[in-house]
Amino acid sequence: MTSDSLSFADQTRHAAPIAPGSTIGILGGGQLGRMLAMAAAQLGYCCHIYAPDGDSVAGDVSAGFTCAPYDDTGALAEFAAACDVITYEFENVPVAPLPSLGDTPLRSPARALEIAQDRLAEKRFVEQHGGTPAPFMAVESEAEFTAALERIGTPGILKTRRDGYDGKGQWRIMSPRDAEDLTLSGKQLIYEGFVDFTAEFSVILVRGLDGEIRFWDSAQNDHSSGILSRSVVPAGAAVAAQVPAARELAARVAEALGYVGVLTLEFFATETGPVFNEMAPRVHNSGHWTIEGARTSQFENHIRAICGLPLGLTDTIVPAVRMDNLIGEEANDWMSLLADPANHLHLYGKAEINPGRKMGHVTRLLTDGHG
Repeated sequence: MTSDSLSFADQTRHAAPIAPGSTIGILGGGQLGRMLAMAAAQLGYCCHIYAPDGDSVAGDVSAGFTCAPYDDTGALAEFAAACDVITYEFENVPVAPLPSLGDTPLRSPARALEIAQDRLAEKRFVEQHGGTPAPFMAVESEAEFTAALERIGTPGILKTRRDGYDGKGQWRIMSPRDAEDLTLSGKQLIYEGFVDFTAEFSVILVRGLDGEIRFWDSAQNDHSSGILSRSVVPAGAAVAAQVPAARELAARVAEALGYVGVLTLEFFATETGPVFNEMAPRVHNSGHWTIEGARTSQFENHIRAICGLPLGLTDTIVPAVRMDNLIGEEANDWMSLLADPANHLHLYGKAEINPGRKMGHVTRLLTDGHG
């Protein structure tokens, strides 16, 4: 049997480990890449960042940095030649130019990006593997939007199928009247019905080259204006009861993708069980608490996985953990945050503070489950 006839999962399962001292390429230059690079350095790896923006907080802590557009196939090829393995911290990296990476392993495969980049494809994929998303319909015309409103009803959310995150590219439709002023202009959209939920939570797993899967405890998440504001572990009873079913789905998705690395699925906890919301093929904001609160952080385990190393334990090491994002001007409170010696402050080094921009986070280990 030739290597071309092997599945991605089979090829990676038999791949040799990538030794410390090698170079890990990271597509994307934001804070997730920054924290991946820091975890990689701890294990003895060098990181090389590829991003289109020169102001890269990941590049600031890495050994190499290529600033070029994602569709620059020549620059991608040169970048790949300097790397021993490549991963990504940003799920909207264009897929079409990725063959330019040549023989340098990309972990996880481009298929995970393809599916996660299109909300419609993502929901259909999860449905195929036994998941339950909110009611949804594709919308590309006024007639299709009208049909979606009639079938699903209001309230609901109209979203762009691509590129939306942190509440961007979304319109709340609380009544049919809210739809009257919208101009669709042939955009690829998806309309989703509102979900009556008790809480929001995430399932974060890591899957190794050998197919081993480990889960971190699920955080219960609070959002403000579509942006994650707080994650708390352990989650409440309503979430805890639905974590096993959500984990089963996440594992099926990871297996179907031949996934390697950290994968996140977000859910709503409802009276009828977990309802799938979104998938992120990368380390995730709701897992930042794992840096101090888990035996092995999501960032270290992602590096271990893509390099073919044994996975680290994922158990939570204290009774409770709380992680708060620092959004916009909240990052200016660094002195008062550091005045509390129990706080673990992470600032991302971003030069410009904008409303709604994630500037850092602060984690607090709660030894008594309170605080």
